Amino acid sequence: MRKRWPHEQSHLNLFANRPQPKKKRKSRTAFTNHQIFELEKRFLYQKYLSPSDRDEIAAALGLSNAQVITWFQNRRAKLKRDMEELKKDVETVKVLSAHKTFLENVNDMNILKKKIMHDDGGSPQK
Repeated sequence: MRKRWPHEQSHLNLFANRPQPKKKRKSRTAFTNHQIFELEKRFLYQKYLSPSDRDEIAAALGLSNAQVITWFQNRRAKLKRDMEELKKDVETVKVLSAHKTFLENVNDMNILKKKIMHDDGGSPQK
């Protein structure tokens, strides 16, 4: 076995002395359709839960408080994303509508020009 240089030894010790990983994360919860239905129903009229409301829902649905907290946090985040997407869609419709109105006005002007020329005895334009 070859002799290690002091700087090589210190690098090895860095890895040997690493702290052990903390406790393992809980796996993802697969909510039942019934649980989702009840959570969504409650979310419709109550975006934030008091501790007693949270306890009540968790007990009724067989979930932990942490699961209910996390579900509501995630649902509020989804609502925020959906609202931002809706705002973008509304702005897009406004812009498209403005373009359409502009094009309709240009078309109306062309029709009016053709009608004026025809009424004045000029040859109609195509």
